[in-house]
Amino acid sequence: MKLATLKRGGRDGTLVVVSRDNRRFALASDIAPSLQSALDEWDRSESLLLSRFNALQSGEVEGEPLELEDLHAPLPRAYEWVDGSAYLNHVILVRKARGAAPPATLEQDPLVYQGGSGHFLGPREDIELPEQGWGLDFEAELCVVLDDTPKGVGAEGAREHIRLLMLCNDITLRNLIPTELAKNFGFFCSKPATAFSPFALTPDELGEAFDGERIHLPLRTRLNGKEIGCVDAGAQMHFGFPELIEHIARTRQFTAGTIVGSGTVSNSDEQQGSSCLSELRMKETIATGSASTPYMKPGDVVEIEMLDAQNNNLFGTIEQQVKKS
Repeated sequence: MKLATLKRGGRDGTLVVVSRDNRRFALASDIAPSLQSALDEWDRSESLLLSRFNALQSGEVEGEPLELEDLHAPLPRAYEWVDGSAYLNHVILVRKARGAAPPATLEQDPLVYQGGSGHFLGPREDIELPEQGWGLDFEAELCVVLDDTPKGVGAEGAREHIRLLMLCNDITLRNLIPTELAKNFGFFCSKPATAFSPFALTPDELGEAFDGERIHLPLRTRLNGKEIGCVDAGAQMHFGFPELIEHIARTRQFTAGTIVGSGTVSNSDEQQGSSCLSELRMKETIATGSASTPYMKPGDVVEIEMLDAQNNNLFGTIEQQVKKS
């Protein structure tokens, strides 16, 4: 089923189910007022939400027309947002771009950071840019949403705690990263609010395209209408989602509603393009000696989406414009 959150009913919004064609919604606030509430009681709410979704699909419930501008992120805020970097090609390229070597444990130990989760951007919400020199970049990624996940869970057990799938734009201010990392204390100001896809899907909606570890579909990214990348999300995801979850749960448990990101989807096949500007700029530098593509500026529009084999827009499109703030 497809779930979304309307900009109604306070800061956590109002939970709705969405038809597979993305055109209609039915309120689900009588089942759970918000998506977080539904996740808190998933054993109870899942079957009720699925029944409402099926009724919408069949026409038993007529529903209402859906406008993407009316949506928050599926989770407007979350208890935790933990982003990995599961695509090693991306790690190698962006490290090279800032003159840093990949870690010696690159293939054995996932890279993760903990992002801000008190406020997320909706799928049509502007990206505010105070300073052009900060180097605004998009990063097209995949995410999973967990239920209550115990400390010490292994990869096999972690599969059972994946409840929902989403896309995200992990917005990055590239030129703020080097000085932050030089302090040996991680990202903070270089990682503003993240944006998420209009819809969160239960894993069964992807059928065989999701094997419990990876989504085997292309992730498409456009900048100002031009395709920057159409990258296979499954082929070179070195660490699957269960491995990422196993890694972060090594020393702590996680509560329902925790979001775990894949990191920027990346592939070494040049024909597939890139899912962020930093990678594209590094490829230009390797090819010509310098980067020719600038970072984002006010007026630029980024779009991120994933289509299935029948060209259905599974998660809806993240479409954001940069605004000077």
